[in-house]
Amino acid sequence: MQLVVARIGRAHGIKGDVTVEVRTDEPELRLAPGAVLLTDPASAGPLTIESGKVHSGRLLLRFEGVRDRNAAEALRNTLLIAEVDPAELPEEEDEYYDHQLVDLDVVLADGTLIGAITEISHLPSQDLFIVERPDGTELMIPFVEQIVTEIDLENQRAVIDPPPGLIDDRAEIASARDDEPAEASEPAEASESADADSAADAGEGDQA
Repeated sequence: MQLVVARIGRAHGIKGDVTVEVRTDEPELRLAPGAVLLTDPASAGPLTIESGKVHSGRLLLRFEGVRDRNAAEALRNTLLIAEVDPAELPEEEDEYYDHQLVDLDVVLADGTLIGAITEISHLPSQDLFIVERPDGTELMIPFVEQIVTEIDLENQRAVIDPPPGLIDDRAEIASARDDEPAEASEPAEASESADADSAADAGEGDQA
């Protein structure tokens, strides 16, 4: 099985180093010196990693045969692809490879379907499920145990317990607010403050 493990970014320095956007939970394994990776486009590779280091929070790689900035810049936006045995499992019990999670149904505890996982986004702070809803819109769901309560590979589903605002339709929330009768005794300032708080809460949910 072929898995995308990184995307090459811009050149760094003049000796052939490149920044990479990591797309694997195991960069120390998939992006280690000596690893031979296929590429997309295929004409750019295969590439053999010569060395790697972390600089200012970003992973830098140098490939064999890439010796200057121009050669490094020519690789920009190239995807790095590793060959992975489909039967291979992570060492830790509660860890998963991306290919195990992609296409899982995302459901609530009561079985309500939210969508399907189309991609795993690996950010410095946490991983995110990119979830496509039945209507084609996308959600981002943090892959943390407080929200993702169960990964059921046998039944091909991920069970979530989302906080308020994470999966709510913002238009429906706004419509519900507008339908609420205004209290005549409440001053305008208090009403505006409540709406602002609700909007802030919704914004916080979207960011999560």
